[in-house]
Amino acid sequence: MTELIDAPVRARARNNASSREVLLIVCAGVVLASIDLFIVNVALPQIGHDLHSDGDLAELSWVLNAYAIVYASLLVFFGRLADRFRRDRAFLLGVAIFTAASAACAAATSVGMLVAFRVVQAAGAALLTPTSLGLVLASYEPERRQGAVRAWTATGGMAAAIGPVLGGLLVELDWRWVFLVNVPIGIAALVIGWRRLPHVPGHPIERPDAVGVVLATAGVGLLTFALVKASDWGWGAASVDAALIGAAAMLAAFVLHCLRSRTPLIHPSLFASRQFSGASAVAILFSAAFGAMLLSAVLWQQDVWHWSALRTGLAIAPGPLMVPLTSFGVTGRLIARFGAARVLAAGSLMFAAGEVWWALAVTVSPNYVTGILGGMILTGIGVGLTLPTMMSSGAAALPPHAFATGSAVINMLRQTGIVLGVAVLVAVLGTPATGSAALDAFRHGWWLTAAISAAGVLPALALRKR
Repeated sequence: MTELIDAPVRARARNNASSREVLLIVCAGVVLASIDLFIVNVALPQIGHDLHSDGDLAELSWVLNAYAIVYASLLVFFGRLADRFRRDRAFLLGVAIFTAASAACAAATSVGMLVAFRVVQAAGAALLTPTSLGLVLASYEPERRQGAVRAWTATGGMAAAIGPVLGGLLVELDWRWVFLVNVPIGIAALVIGWRRLPHVPGHPIERPDAVGVVLATAGVGLLTFALVKASDWGWGAASVDAALIGAAAMLAAFVLHCLRSRTPLIHPSLFASRQFSGASAVAILFSAAFGAMLLSAVLWQQDVWHWSALRTGLAIAPGPLMVPLTSFGVTGRLIARFGAARVLAAGSLMFAAGEVWWALAVTVSPNYVTGILGGMILTGIGVGLTLPTMMSSGAAALPPHAFATGSAVINMLRQTGIVLGVAVLVAVLGTPATGSAALDAFRHGWWLTAAISAAGVLPALALRKR
């Protein structure tokens, strides 16, 4: 075991790259994958107009949905493969695929072409995300890993939250810049990473069984598909019901396969850890609340207050700003003093308080300072406390041979939670015809989001040491 942990450290010395440099390089890749989950949302109207698809929302929605489905369904599979092979090469391959696909998205001349390139983009993101965390874990000594993971996660959370802000700014130039902005970041990560990343070899683990790969990918893909299309087709639609039933059957078969297979895709021993199981449960609940919160803020300001994409993005900015300030400023010290369980619980409650603020203070007439701003700051603090603590707690329970796989599992649950939160919010909001009706609908959504976030206190407390 010591040799497995120390090998990357020796390789790092040969390449003259410090662990902090590794963290900075892989965070560039994380920014690419995280920011793209939300940056495209604010550009959809302009994309539809330019690609002559203004009235076909069903077709246009696949620009978002195709990315979400492929990204979520491939995370665990690519994470499992990354544990077998060199993680630095796998990370750079993921960045290269994502960067090339981003350039292709910017050159698309039809919605169908854009969707196809988004699928390739998502595959690159699904490869670089687990390998990036695997590189971080392998490059740091055990006693410093939780701090490094908090930094890695805070960077991704801030990038995801700042997506609408950056999107609003770039759309003012041209929607194609939403994708072109990824290219210089990706090229820089590739050049520096090729020269500086340590050679982190894979582990001699058995190849995952092909049946498990198919069941997991199909199950997560069908579930994500059902969630993102329920708002278009309705929860009672035959296609949605069929997808949900198929997802349940595939995921149940996947669980049974993991329990019985000699080489499972996800080894059941991962969830035997109370720390990993608790972090995974918090990931689903908190991510659902996060996805619903971010979408509700954008919809409220654009559809009810009729603000532009740029103004909406700037109005959201204080929330993302609080994420690094909280994560790097106080989260580590709070964990050292009170423990990860209490910090997770406090972050979930702080996030819920922000949603309650909106439910009580927002009015139909724009009142940004007394309405949106306070809730934005509280939710930003909640993200800064919860997201990095959740990821670092889960990662701390992983053995070296499962760094990429375990992180991929948590990230898959995060992505599925975001999609679930968005789907639930859209179902609650409906299509209100008046401002007062919209306020009632959004208030219901904010109260529900607060309840989902507060529910994360229960699994968070499971992380308390006996």
